[in-house]
Amino acid sequence: MTKIIRREFSGEADLRAMAALVHEAPADNLHVADLPWRLSSWAFDYPDNVGLWVDAGGQLLAWAVMQTPLWAIDYARHPAADRDLHRQLLAWADGRARQILGTLSGRPCWYVNVFADQADRIHDLEQAGFASQADVGEDSWSQVLMLRPAQTPVADYALPAGVVIRPLGGESEVGAYVDLQRAVFETENMTVGWRSRTLRQPQYVQDLDLVAVAPNGGLAAFCICWLDQEGDQVSGQVEPLGVHSDWRKAGLGRAILSEGLRRLQFHGASRIYVETDSFRGPALDLYESAGFRVIRDILVFRKDYEDA
Repeated sequence: MTKIIRREFSGEADLRAMAALVHEAPADNLHVADLPWRLSSWAFDYPDNVGLWVDAGGQLLAWAVMQTPLWAIDYARHPAADRDLHRQLLAWADGRARQILGTLSGRPCWYVNVFADQADRIHDLEQAGFASQADVGEDSWSQVLMLRPAQTPVADYALPAGVVIRPLGGESEVGAYVDLQRAVFETENMTVGWRSRTLRQPQYVQDLDLVAVAPNGGLAAFCICWLDQEGDQVSGQVEPLGVHSDWRKAGLGRAILSEGLRRLQFHGASRIYVETDSFRGPALDLYESAGFRVIRDILVFRKDYEDA
């Protein structure tokens, strides 16, 4: 039996190993092309909230992150690893959730997203006290992974008068971007540190980091796209996209999405993914209108710790 050791997170080399582990079985993992976005978050400012499991030779077999800004537990496991490692990982995350409750990195509840066909993961989550949010009444929540064949033609949309779409202006414009994302999603979880780290990710392509600039010079929308190598094919993903409330009825969302899709095509993407909520709403409508179709259902599991 392989001896498994949990060790502490130690920086950039571990981030590269974590990304490599996800690529061992991309179909098992929800975040692949857009993983650099999540691995840039300020969750990593709290190394104790990152768990790494290695074998006796130091090979990474699994990892987990308490993603405080996302209220989520991200993790990945080597496809050949024993299933008990998944249970160990969840037990560690449960312990951390209890220990950090009431601290800056704690949350009263945590979420884990899994594909609806991952029966073993779902069973383990339920055994660990997590509950699916797919059918809980008014607050029901589930998601979908959508795919768009990149060769599909992209529609052209006229921009509102005076609006320009261009790449983010590097570090000098990070603060303005952060202000915009906070306004769009009505949360202060995005930070200058997080956004700046995305610019330094090896997979980052400035040409795919788009913003829409209003006539007054302010930022009105954003659409970040990511590239990833899937075997001999290049895939892309849209994450995140948002439009300021002042511009949501001006067609800016579809315009900046279309520009992102064109640029992904230019960079060789043969398939493009996006993740969004499954209920009928503006985001789902936007992606369907752009040629995305649902390929996998995603279940959202929640566990509360407020009274732990």
